[in-house]
Amino acid sequence: MAELRRAWEAVADGQFQIPSSIDASASPQQRKALWTPKDGERVVTVAGCVGSCGASTVALALASTADGPARVVECCPSTASGLAAATTAELGVKPSGWAEGTRGDVIIQRTSSGVIRPEDVPSPPSGDQLALTVLDAGWRTEQLLDTICWLTDQIRGDAPAVAVAVATVPGLRQLEVVLSALGPVAVAAVVGPAYRRWPTALKGSRGAGLRRLEAAGRLVVVPHDRRLALHGLDSTPLPAPLLEAARQIHSLLAAGEGNQR
Repeated sequence: MAELRRAWEAVADGQFQIPSSIDASASPQQRKALWTPKDGERVVTVAGCVGSCGASTVALALASTADGPARVVECCPSTASGLAAATTAELGVKPSGWAEGTRGDVIIQRTSSGVIRPEDVPSPPSGDQLALTVLDAGWRTEQLLDTICWLTDQIRGDAPAVAVAVATVPGLRQLEVVLSALGPVAVAAVVGPAYRRWPTALKGSRGAGLRRLEAAGRLVVVPHDRRLALHGLDSTPLPAPLLEAARQIHSLLAAGEGNQR
């Protein structure tokens, strides 16, 4: 009886308390994963302004038109993946915790399980020398900027960012919010009809951030593709107009990097 009493007192005192996930998240500095790209590995972050706006499509197009070996690192939870059907070969889940597949010469890495917050995303695995890593951020900007993780470091760092939105009045409003939160953005990619075909109301909804990018020649219109809009990304080839828009983004990114030197 005395032994039971001592055990109960120990439990009441918290000696056998198992730390919960909430306790762990209370000290994110201790759980923070770090990531540093390899020498010579360029990094571009693609941030979607709202769900299903085409950010994963732009990310894959950028990797597919890279000048050298490239990969897409999709950082959203596996249940929200836009790239799950985009591979032509699946390589399984690696010890790093990333599910890996290939699409031609492009490596596609996706979170496998257990990711419910940005800080749960493991750091990208190291591998063969890559010319380009495209980070498909996959989280709302306010979520990323309100936490501490390697992905937030990338967004707040010097790596160029591409903000993706849809050519609607609400879409451009969301884009303006993202532009104001991210600070300097290399390129705004707006999915929709050619700029000359934008209705007056749409052009009039451009905010100060988008107007600045447009004045600097850093607005790229990504052509809307009906098949992609209906089926999403799969193993079929990306449409030529999309790849051409990706090449235009690459040119702007290269010009911006040249100006920083």
